[in-house]
Amino acid sequence: MNPYAKLTFSLSLVLGTVITISSNHWVAAWTGLEINTLAIIPLISKSHHPRAIEAAIKYFLVQAAASTLLLFSSMINAWHTGQWDITQLNHPTSSLLLTTAIAMKLGLVPFHFWFPEVLQGSPLITALLLSTVMKFPPISILFLTSHSLNPTLLATMAIASAALGGWMGLNQTQIRKILAFSSISHLGWMSIVLIYNPKLTLATFYIYCIMTGAIFLSLNTTKSFKLSTMMISWTKTPVLNTTLMMTLLSLAGLPPLTGFLPKWLIIQELSKQEMAAPATIIAILSLLSLFFYLRLAYYSTITLPPNPTNLMKQWYTNKPANTLIATLSSMSTLLLPLSPMILALI
Repeated sequence: MNPYAKLTFSLSLVLGTVITISSNHWVAAWTGLEINTLAIIPLISKSHHPRAIEAAIKYFLVQAAASTLLLFSSMINAWHTGQWDITQLNHPTSSLLLTTAIAMKLGLVPFHFWFPEVLQGSPLITALLLSTVMKFPPISILFLTSHSLNPTLLATMAIASAALGGWMGLNQTQIRKILAFSSISHLGWMSIVLIYNPKLTLATFYIYCIMTGAIFLSLNTTKSFKLSTMMISWTKTPVLNTTLMMTLLSLAGLPPLTGFLPKWLIIQELSKQEMAAPATIIAILSLLSLFFYLRLAYYSTITLPPNPTNLMKQWYTNKPANTLIATLSSMSTLLLPLSPMILALI
């Protein structure tokens, strides 16, 4: 892709995100979401592979439908209340339509079908953008409207997302699909606590972005796309694979790593709100995703494949260390002792 075109699309992504998160008028927020969608589509389809083109078309159709629903929701609210302010979402039908639209944009169950397919058809860096940057504007809209949303609906979608994200990731061999189902599962954790503590949802999203960024950039360095290539990547970058293992365990939410912090805080918040049953269910469902994280961690550091592989071992490369990966990996594993400071910021 032409560097100038790539720069234009990247700047458009930043512009769309900034417009949405800084707006308090529904039309401005919708405009930012549309700019985002149109900017990411060329980045998805830049390889011109049939799977990439298919992913771009699927992404466009789903996002267009979600944006239409969002605009329809805001128009119904404006018709009944005379308000175009995002925080004044008072009509129940508008609230239901908005929840549906944002669930489609994020990939929450039952509107998740497009997300694993789109991620599988995208390059690793674009998949990273889809998993992190592209989810920020919809989550900021949820943050602004959290007081108007239906708690039962959100809790149901959240538990379903945690269950399906863990269940569907078990039998996958493609790493991008595994990370897509991981994202769906994490969105369940963010959604269940949204109404009770919106700032905790944002903090969970930030920590998720740090861990996912470290994993995608590490995989991009070793060019690992499926488990069979991940098994032999230790010969190329042994130290990076060790830090990748730690980051994957952190994403699974194991103490004493960073990923344990948001899960601990969410379960604590749900217990305070007398929601012991949903907290227990979602904690048990996280064991499903723990299995495939452990499998990924095992494959990333394995030194001898258990089965004969047709893939050739990769040469060790003495490249200079990537500072960004080092920083993100450190933050993904070492932030738990700083939890009092993080709690103070929340």
